[in-house]
Amino acid sequence: MTLSKLVIKNIVRRRGRAFFTLLGITIGIASFVTFLSLGGGLKREIHRESSALGANLIVTPKGSCAYEQVSILTGEQLPTTITMDEVAKIRSIAGLIAVPFLTEKTAIANRPVAVNGIQPREMKAYKNWDLSDGEYFSGDDETAAVIGAVVAGQFSLKPGSFVTVRGERLPVKGVLKETGSRDDLTIFLPLPLAQRLYKAEDRVSYVAVRIDDLARTDHYIEKIKEAVSLGVVSDKQMLKSVLAIVGTVNITLQLIASVAILAAAFGIINTMMAATYERKREIGILQAMGADQRTIFSAFILESGLYGLLGGAAGVITGVVFSAVAAPHISQNAFTTFVKGSGNGGMLDSGVIAGSMALSVTVAVLSGLYPAWRAARLSPVEAINYE
Repeated sequence: MTLSKLVIKNIVRRRGRAFFTLLGITIGIASFVTFLSLGGGLKREIHRESSALGANLIVTPKGSCAYEQVSILTGEQLPTTITMDEVAKIRSIAGLIAVPFLTEKTAIANRPVAVNGIQPREMKAYKNWDLSDGEYFSGDDETAAVIGAVVAGQFSLKPGSFVTVRGERLPVKGVLKETGSRDDLTIFLPLPLAQRLYKAEDRVSYVAVRIDDLARTDHYIEKIKEAVSLGVVSDKQMLKSVLAIVGTVNITLQLIASVAILAAAFGIINTMMAATYERKREIGILQAMGADQRTIFSAFILESGLYGLLGGAAGVITGVVFSAVAAPHISQNAFTTFVKGSGNGGMLDSGVIAGSMALSVTVAVLSGLYPAWRAARLSPVEAINYE
């Protein structure tokens, strides 16, 4: 009998114990892959939304924290304290384009949907939008909505349909072409209409600024701060702050997953130690037939490694499936809305899958070292005489 057949026979012989050992590894690796997948999805979406925003500088209410910067990228509701007079002062600075946003929320079929109040002409030029259906706003004074592609698909809306925002039924005038950003998940209203509906007269949430000369970014920041008493952050600074928060969350999630993997490691140790005692007579017979300590040691290491390989494969599959299924159902907040909106929260690259498999096998092999060492050190006489 070959060493590999002996290993498989030993695993199959105790099916119940093998099953629960594999289950422990599967749960540990699945949790690790799930958290890694969702965390990776957050980072990808943060980079994508930062790029889609198209701003070099963001003007926010004074004292805004990093969490509110996350909300800018996710389209979450923000305080409306910036006045249109302040927007006008920012626009008066030469060499920049300033576009105000009023970010709010509404609900369609009891599901939250982002609402953005915009200045139609300026925003279309700024975002370079195209429409897939219907027409765009003809002016700032329209009482209508233009919606993102995903909103249209989710709620079966098209030009001529109606959406209710703050109790007022608004006709859908057009549907934007899919952009791959949060714009797809947003209802856009002319700014005066949004300000009236949300009782934010003459106020907006933040201002996106695009500058002509990136080499003079610090100069523009100082000019804006001189013009208005508001906070100003560059796109790189905002991205760094947001990624720092998400990085902390990712580390916490991975530490939680590490506890599950550690518990699985102790499960392997327990299984292999039990196998060492149960197979003493079998080990003695192998030694009497000429098997040396290296062969016995290798057999136990191969067995623990096989547990890691099988459990890791099951864990990776379970983790990818769970993260893909869980992402659309995660509670709506400024962090998880990235994953909800992306539609690819469960996607993993081959490097992460290979790394997770390697981690599973490595942990399993390390867990089997001591039991394998104990088994290899048994004397033939002691092992054969064991009852």
